[in-house]
Amino acid sequence: MLARMRNVRLRIAYDGSRFFGWQRQAGFDSVQQALEEAFEALTGEHVVVHGSGRTDTGVHALGQVAHAHVRTLLDDERLRHALNHHLPEAVVVRRLETCRDDFHARFDARGKRYMYLVTTTRFPPPFGRAHAHWVHDPLDFQAMRQAAALLRGRHDFSAFASSGSPRRSNVRTLRTLRFLARRERFAILAEADGFLYNMMRALAGTLLDVGRGKLSPRDVEGILASRDRRRAGPTAPPQGLYLVSVLYDEPVFRGRDRGPRGVPGLFQY
Repeated sequence: MLARMRNVRLRIAYDGSRFFGWQRQAGFDSVQQALEEAFEALTGEHVVVHGSGRTDTGVHALGQVAHAHVRTLLDDERLRHALNHHLPEAVVVRRLETCRDDFHARFDARGKRYMYLVTTTRFPPPFGRAHAHWVHDPLDFQAMRQAAALLRGRHDFSAFASSGSPRRSNVRTLRTLRFLARRERFAILAEADGFLYNMMRALAGTLLDVGRGKLSPRDVEGILASRDRRRAGPTAPPQGLYLVSVLYDEPVFRGRDRGPRGVPGLFQY
């Protein structure tokens, strides 16, 4: 039986410290290359995997979304198992589903959610250094929250973007910018209709400078209005950044990820 071509949508998690970013590039390991090689091992054909966007070297993902047109007789569940068998341990396909033929992971995306993770201990942690940004300075959380409130909304974020891929506009709507704090760590959580190159890391670096007292919340308001990248804080290191999820108008990956013995773990969400 000849397998028909179909479009499959994937939700992927990966450890960015093990790759030179998402995009395939000669001579360097990338997430895209790992996925394409896994597909080729299964189908015997070259398959192009299109991601919702690029992540840089050292940046992680909990919910990157991609799509690929493949020809295989395997159903979605067996295809996911087979792909994970052929992938390196630093990448896992968390969900996979056949979708409409014209779905595009990048062009259909309507927003993204990112997390920037910071550990706050007096000395560098003995583990996890590739998965969080270590800060040992005292931080003023109240000032950071005030600055975050001034950044939310629809603005020109040129002051928080590195030069990179050409874009028609630097105006974005930052729907959420908030903190989730624990005793020795905290996360900066953001959702926007789109992020400029290094925008999330520039926001994190600026908010950390506010926490250190190098900038005030009102300084941040002026920086935003200036559209001048030189006035904002530094680009925070990549190891703290996680792509949490990609948002679409249509429902994607519906239902619970139920295994043969039920939903894994304690919480039957």
